[in-house]
Amino acid sequence: MSTNATAFEHAHDDHAHHDHHQTFISKYIFSTDHKMISKQYLITGLLMGVIGIAMSILFRIQLAWPEESFTVFEIFLGKWAPEGVMDPSIYLSLVTIHGTIMVFFVLTAGLSGTFSNLLIPLQIGARDMASGFLNMVSYWLFFLSAVIMCSSLFVEAGPAAAGWTIYPPLSALPESISAAGTGMTLWLVSMAIFIASSLLGSLNYIVTVINMRTKGMSMTRLPLTIWAFFVTAIIGVVSFPVLLSAALLLIMDRSFGTSFFLSDIYIGGEVLHNSGGSPVLFEHLFWFLGHPEVYIVLLPALGISSEVIATNSRKPIFGYRAMIASILAIAFLSTIVWGHHMFVSGMNPFLGSVFTFTTLLIAIPSAVKAFNYITTLWKGNLQMNPAMLFSIGLVSTFITGGLTGIILGDSTLDINVHDTYFVVAHFHLVMGISALYGLFAGVYHWFPKMFEGRMLNKNLGYVHFWVTAIGSYAVFFPMHFIGMAGLPRRYYSNTAFPYFDDLADVNVMITIAAIVTASVQLVFLYNFFSSIFYGKKGPKNPWKSNTLEWTTELKHIHGNWEGEIPSVYRWSYDYSKLNEDETDYVIPGQDYIPQNVPLQPNEEEMNH
Repeated sequence: MSTNATAFEHAHDDHAHHDHHQTFISKYIFSTDHKMISKQYLITGLLMGVIGIAMSILFRIQLAWPEESFTVFEIFLGKWAPEGVMDPSIYLSLVTIHGTIMVFFVLTAGLSGTFSNLLIPLQIGARDMASGFLNMVSYWLFFLSAVIMCSSLFVEAGPAAAGWTIYPPLSALPESISAAGTGMTLWLVSMAIFIASSLLGSLNYIVTVINMRTKGMSMTRLPLTIWAFFVTAIIGVVSFPVLLSAALLLIMDRSFGTSFFLSDIYIGGEVLHNSGGSPVLFEHLFWFLGHPEVYIVLLPALGISSEVIATNSRKPIFGYRAMIASILAIAFLSTIVWGHHMFVSGMNPFLGSVFTFTTLLIAIPSAVKAFNYITTLWKGNLQMNPAMLFSIGLVSTFITGGLTGIILGDSTLDINVHDTYFVVAHFHLVMGISALYGLFAGVYHWFPKMFEGRMLNKNLGYVHFWVTAIGSYAVFFPMHFIGMAGLPRRYYSNTAFPYFDDLADVNVMITIAAIVTASVQLVFLYNFFSSIFYGKKGPKNPWKSNTLEWTTELKHIHGNWEGEIPSVYRWSYDYSKLNEDETDYVIPGQDYIPQNVPLQPNEEEMNH
């Protein structure tokens, strides 16, 4: 361990001894303790998730029963739903803010913000993050950006309505549509602050993993969760600044008369002064972040699943080094495939073929991960708790969504289904539902670590999983078929096209499934918030896991370990090694060997 890390450790030892002097504000609000910050991220992410899911239910009702009157519209949308009929202008706003909230404020924060914060110091054997202060600042910037995004719902002209991808010229010209005014500006300001938060967090995670590992914790002994969080942070540092530049240039086009993304625009027959810009340039900048963002969301979920599946299969993870290689390959390839989102933008066919090749290439490391999960599960002693079920569910949706990605990654096939519900089905399964399953798996698995030994109710967890799993497929699987039938996405109503009348019943079925699936999340929220206070207390290591976080006491202290930080002697996947021939050190009657147990028993232990 480095000298800096040792000095840091002593500083935090002192802090741990003075922990009881903390006030309510310093402990629960402006906390620099990574465990408290992870809880702040998680609870903020869950609350934003409620808003995002509520919006999706509103526009799903509109799609199922277009032009009908609903009291719920009048309650939530006010002037945007006169006499309970949704105004077309608010429909795209709901889609825009739903997508933004779910991708950035729920999945990015709920996975990287929550679990990178919670697990990186605990699993590598560090007292805290490299900089507790920067960690606190990154959360509060995230919270501020979430507040600004939500405040845009209440401005006079309505929130941003250019789609979650905010393509110009709709987003670049305040006069283009009524919702392109203050709401759009607030969206851009919110995203700029969110990106600053993500960059601070990512730099902190990278420095912590590189510099602060405990004695014996080599990179090849790191749990796969830490590898996933580490590589995710690197992707974030590489790609998020590009979206920040796009947002800043768009603000300049909107407010200062520049023409980065505008050229030859006519409004009401009058030509605007803008010339020389290109809206396609914005698409390149957006998707240069937008595709790596899929893996910024997905890799932490896959890392969590690696830990949960190995622990609950009671088997060593299959192909540890191949899993690391696939994480690194995904990280590299994800930054050179963004053009597959733009096959219909007039791209040169040769360039399209290059992006097709790199996109299909990313299927190889993704398949390595899927096969490794399946092989780890094969003939394991499976413990089917809710965390394990959600991890297996992730493997299922990752494969299902990945298969449709092969179609969308091929420029010739993509042109036929681009901007239809086929795309909605694909990215919700592979990114939305898969990442949510990873989030739920992580919450069920590490809840006792977050809340001082309290356990979530397992039976409510089973209800939550089965209704969510069946409901999610009922929502998104039929969308593939209505997409192949040509039903366009983002349309407020399809009643103007008699060709789509036959698909109306499918939309009704999807909406009913969506309402049921959204409703069962209330079971999860009840389970989560009630268990914080009234959950049954479990043992120190309830899942019989090998990683270091389970060696800390149930009572939280700022510094994690009261005494010396444990040293590491092995990788974190020594499960079911009961045969003397397989390992140097066997604990009678125990099918796991924690990382802090020495490779060779010393004499005193043998006599004992």
